[in-house]
Amino acid sequence: MASSKYEYVKQYELDDTLLPGCWIVIRLDGRGFTKFSDLHGFEKPNDKRALDLMDECAREVMNEFPDIRLAYGESDEYSFVLARNTDMYGRRAAKLVSLIVSCFTANYVARWPAHLPDTPLRASPMFDGRAVCYPLDSNLRDYLAWRQADTHINNQYNTCFWALVKSGKTPAEAQDTLKGTQAAFKNELLFREFGINYAHLPEQFKKGSVVTRQKALVEVKQKEDGTPVLRERSVPTVLYVDIIRDEFWEGNPQLLAP
Repeated sequence: MASSKYEYVKQYELDDTLLPGCWIVIRLDGRGFTKFSDLHGFEKPNDKRALDLMDECAREVMNEFPDIRLAYGESDEYSFVLARNTDMYGRRAAKLVSLIVSCFTANYVARWPAHLPDTPLRASPMFDGRAVCYPLDSNLRDYLAWRQADTHINNQYNTCFWALVKSGKTPAEAQDTLKGTQAAFKNELLFREFGINYAHLPEQFKKGSVVTRQKALVEVKQKEDGTPVLRERSVPTVLYVDIIRDEFWEGNPQLLAP
């Protein structure tokens, strides 16, 4: 802003710089996605096309912002983990949240036809976002464990709920059947009543999506004769794995490295 008598208005801008030395998590959530999914006929309880679209959007966000170490997604939600030492956009919360959310949303619209070619986009997808700082590696791991545990709990409940509804029960009846029940009851219900072995459901549904950078051969250019030239690059890759136990972190020490 040029120096002028109007420049005093800058004093009303609040400093939203996030704490230094902390992990930054930007979590985005779909706004009104229950209605949005109904409008577009998403399969219940999980529509793989919609989940794959979310995963591709997350990969594109990580391509755009190299400071993102890891992303985790479930349903209409994605969390992006920025390195402790990132100075991206001066660690300003508004900048980080708005850019990551807008990048994700733009890709969601642009890539919709590739994942749901027979379903026209009838409403504007919208996502809200927030920034949270975690000072310790253990805090970050607990956050991600919380989100993955939430994925399992929600998926198990929703799998039971929609199986009951599709079998003829009303939503209220399905809720009453499941009210106060434990995991063992739900697993038994699925197997006894519907022949569904919960353990055999896709890992994407049960564990959510983990996006990390993995080594892969990527075509960087072509020779004059059209022969592709391949180079090893670290590219965002979607995994469906357990991130609660230590094995994942021991196998990917670069994620928490300084």
